[in-house]
Amino acid sequence: MARSSMHVILRIEIDKKQITFGEIATSISSTGGDLVAIDVIKEGQSTTVRDITIRVANESEQERIVAAINDLNGVAVRHVSDRTFLVHLGGKIEVKSKLDINNREQLSQVYTPEVARVSQAIDKNPLLAYNLTIKNNAVAVISDGTAVLGLGKIKPEAAMPVMEGKAMLFKRFANINAYPLCLDTTDTEEIIRIIKALAPTFGGINLEDIASPQCFEIEERLKKELDIPVFHDDQHGTAIVVLAGIFNALKIAKKNIVDCKIVVCGIGAAGTAITKMLLNAGAQNIIGVDRNGAINKTTNYTNQTWSWVAEHTNPNNEQGPLSTVIEDADIFIGVSAAGILKVDDVKKMAKDPIVFALANPNPEISPEDASPYVRVMATGRSDYPNQVNNVLCFPGIFRGVLDCRASAINEEMKLAAAVAIASTISEDELNEEYIIPGVFNTQVVEKIREAVIKSAQETGVAKKI
Repeated sequence: MARSSMHVILRIEIDKKQITFGEIATSISSTGGDLVAIDVIKEGQSTTVRDITIRVANESEQERIVAAINDLNGVAVRHVSDRTFLVHLGGKIEVKSKLDINNREQLSQVYTPEVARVSQAIDKNPLLAYNLTIKNNAVAVISDGTAVLGLGKIKPEAAMPVMEGKAMLFKRFANINAYPLCLDTTDTEEIIRIIKALAPTFGGINLEDIASPQCFEIEERLKKELDIPVFHDDQHGTAIVVLAGIFNALKIAKKNIVDCKIVVCGIGAAGTAITKMLLNAGAQNIIGVDRNGAINKTTNYTNQTWSWVAEHTNPNNEQGPLSTVIEDADIFIGVSAAGILKVDDVKKMAKDPIVFALANPNPEISPEDASPYVRVMATGRSDYPNQVNNVLCFPGIFRGVLDCRASAINEEMKLAAAVAIASTISEDELNEEYIIPGVFNTQVVEKIREAVIKSAQETGVAKKI
């Protein structure tokens, strides 16, 4: 069997009086690496700087090799670039001009003096910006870096690679120009002021990786105060894809959402949005569970979100930990932490249970442990069937709202998007391991786009017919 491998580039500084390159090469070989290439970066009388490309089996082997080289006298590793770092080198996106500028006439048309006529026209009628600027196909991807992937709070500069990646997905799947903007503030009012000031440039705002509960207030305020759609993807993108998967899973289990007992574990941004979407889809018995157990009508909560959940869910006022309220549940949806759902918990669920264990990188229960006891299983991972991935949602949502110039993304549009995603899988294709389409399914964006435009028109938020 061929040995899987990856390439890593090490920039090393060598004291030529203390060590030879042959000794370094021997150390690399003895630690398991294969030396592929050597590039001289700087050569001096006593020192030399070189980039050495090494083939390694995995990250653990890479770390051992770096440690072994650093332990040698007379050599220091100055920088390590593996294939992931190299992809990000210089950033992953760029801005390209749609026109060539080869003479003074062209220059005058795109800039001074002729551009003034266009600016004056837009000044008289700001709606012309949709036709005469990038606004009609531009989305801002905005983060304060407080809840990035599995990293939590990081510096805004450190959040940029993630936001650049999001911008790439907008372009790849929906041909939308998206601009990553990472803000050096975590103050709610300041974030709102900044985004409102930026809004004239964009046709939509995608809020990304902003921690709860600030994300709720920021989104709600912006939705009220702006006339362009604002969408917090960590909440609503996850919820839409989850609901799409639930729709198809229920077909397999032959159950009706109205009759199901549903446990949502993890009542943060995503869990709250999932709960609201399930209610809008007709669910009547949802129990939210967080670290202190079931959210119930007896407890007084200082968290406004939990108070809302307590008021609108758990009709039988069930109380206790997850292991208690999971009994007879038809559906478990986890957006919480690895390993908290046990096999014994799954055994307590109703017949043909549906389990969405979405914690990343490690789910609430592993598919291997759950599979003997569940009818349908989904995770957030790409190495298992039924991956719940936001990329299935946000490109089509924004393509639709930009094309109909929607002023908002309302609950009806979100529900329409979930139905559209589910519909990409035909009855003939539908099975326990295929309830959610793959991220490269070419039908998804167009189906969502059509559904969102239709819903926007029906609910009166589409400005362009």
